[in-house]
Amino acid sequence: MNATIPPMHAALSVLGTMAGQYIASQGQAPQAKQPVPANVSTQFTGTATLAMCDICQVRPKYFDGQKTHSYCGKTCATAGQTKHVHKSKPKRNKTSKATRRLCDHCHKQPKYNDGTTTHSYCGKTCAQKAKAAGASAAQPTQPTKSVQSFFHRVLTLLTTVSRSSPTTNGCLLCGRAVKGKGHFCSQACTSRAEMNAPGLIEVPQGHDTFKSVADQFKASWRHQTPCPTVRRVHKVISSPASIAKYEAYRAAVESRGNFVAAGRSAGNENRRWHGTTRECNLGDNGNCALCPSQTCSLCCILKTSYNLNLFGKKTGWGRFGHGIYTSSTSSKSNDYSTNVNPSVLKAILLNKVVVGKGHKMTQDNTSLTAPPTGYDSVLAEVVSGGSLNYDELVCYTNDAIRPSYMVMYDA
Repeated sequence: MNATIPPMHAALSVLGTMAGQYIASQGQAPQAKQPVPANVSTQFTGTATLAMCDICQVRPKYFDGQKTHSYCGKTCATAGQTKHVHKSKPKRNKTSKATRRLCDHCHKQPKYNDGTTTHSYCGKTCAQKAKAAGASAAQPTQPTKSVQSFFHRVLTLLTTVSRSSPTTNGCLLCGRAVKGKGHFCSQACTSRAEMNAPGLIEVPQGHDTFKSVADQFKASWRHQTPCPTVRRVHKVISSPASIAKYEAYRAAVESRGNFVAAGRSAGNENRRWHGTTRECNLGDNGNCALCPSQTCSLCCILKTSYNLNLFGKKTGWGRFGHGIYTSSTSSKSNDYSTNVNPSVLKAILLNKVVVGKGHKMTQDNTSLTAPPTGYDSVLAEVVSGGSLNYDELVCYTNDAIRPSYMVMYDA
């Protein structure tokens, strides 16, 4: 999913600039004797030029990325071609001389001639009306109806977006406020995201979610090395089928553990880090396209989540047996995050993990293929004399974990 929120900021910036320049120009408009003809393109100071369709004069001319066409769309283009085919040759204006003899104001009566001079008007009445009209013409020229219509739509759009784009907790697709938990404001936006799953949606830096993830990364960096800066956070969008399996497993763990009643999350769900290999440039410069490689561990996890069949691919063994390893320590998972191609960034995954009832262990047990009886996971803890320097959480079923965020940080 190549979605980055908000996706239309640049376009709105241009439209806002055009609207602002036009409104400002009305306050500084020079005196004009004649109104601007409706078929003349309206230009603004700067880089933006507004040109209306040659036929309807209501919608802007269509721009295909390289060329500005004469019409707004196919309907007006067809009408324009028909008009061109049936257009007759212009007739000579036989009445042009007669027209020049008519009053400049009413255009009905002949101009008054006092025997020496032919005046511009037919009499005093038209002369006075013309004088009054000249005073009003000194006011700023009113925009044409087509320009008014265009800017009404632009300003309405800008107002709508500004009202529905909270900077801290907005929907990751449309920007509207989100009620309760979640990342989307409605089922419609949720469905739109799921239609393009699996994929990523970039989280804006001013969003609460960005802050929450970045703060956890920084707070859980426990190595002595300086904590790198988080540059981007992407929300992982998994398929509905994948999420359904995870939620079913979580519900089963909750039903036997009753964690909610004890004040914990359902299934004792927690967020844990995982570092892996990135073969492609996913995440660099805002790239959200998952690569097709079957050996890019990062993209494979994002597509289908974790797979126990691939256990040991990176390390060749597991301190606590055949399981999926995560940690609450971001700096530990950073040790496993590697780039195949040169990059100024590294990627790490923040996952949702159903911990359930965890069995605490401090010494290696490489023969495990499941948690001890009565437990749902293994909590490898750091103690004096133990085999670990930093904690690990190990689960032994694919449905106990799903990637939730991809974090890009300085390498």
